[in-house]
Amino acid sequence: MDWQALFINDLDWEFAIEIVIRTLIMFAAILIFLRTSGKKGVKQLSIFEVAIIIGLGSAAGDPMLNKQNAIIPALIVFITILAFYRLITWFAMKNEKFEKVLEGTPVYLIEDGIFNLESGDETYAKDEFFSEMRQQSIEHLGQVRTAILEPNGNISFLFYEDEEVKPGLPVMPKLYSQKTKNVTQEGRYACYVCGNIEHIDNGHKKCKRCGTDDWVKAIHTKRLS
Repeated sequence: MDWQALFINDLDWEFAIEIVIRTLIMFAAILIFLRTSGKKGVKQLSIFEVAIIIGLGSAAGDPMLNKQNAIIPALIVFITILAFYRLITWFAMKNEKFEKVLEGTPVYLIEDGIFNLESGDETYAKDEFFSEMRQQSIEHLGQVRTAILEPNGNISFLFYEDEEVKPGLPVMPKLYSQKTKNVTQEGRYACYVCGNIEHIDNGHKKCKRCGTDDWVKAIHTKRLS
């Protein structure tokens, strides 16, 4: 293998210095753009903002490495993207329907301590969702009155008061993995799929809510914040 060709090839060392200068200029332009856009920081980006960042990165990347790409045209692209971003966000503020199309709408994942089967959102994996719950000190669904997937990807949790906590589907990995189709011990069980709670004496039973026949022993602990 030709290591020199792999790492250096026909690199012009004078152009290497130019690459450093180009990179610093474009990186500074990106920072100025993000500050000008009004963003104080980045936690979760909307789909529209992700598209803006991708376009920004593409416009900034070529002038950093390519001699044939000048910096001024890239800055024109930046100004165009910024103007477009400002126009779209202004229009979204004025038109609620357009804002919903652009940013998306909140999705109810949990209502009254069980999964909302009508949410129609299949993009959020259950193990990822359970991880989010555990990070909020949630042990089971019965502690949660409402969970909403926000348009920016965050999840908002509203909790029951201690005296209102219900039996619920556990989200702890060891407990959740102990599913069964054949109940041998009487008690309250949570549907493995939808979280519906039913009292089962023993034997095989299908969930009245979703028709699944997998069950997990429900727990009724209070939330420790």
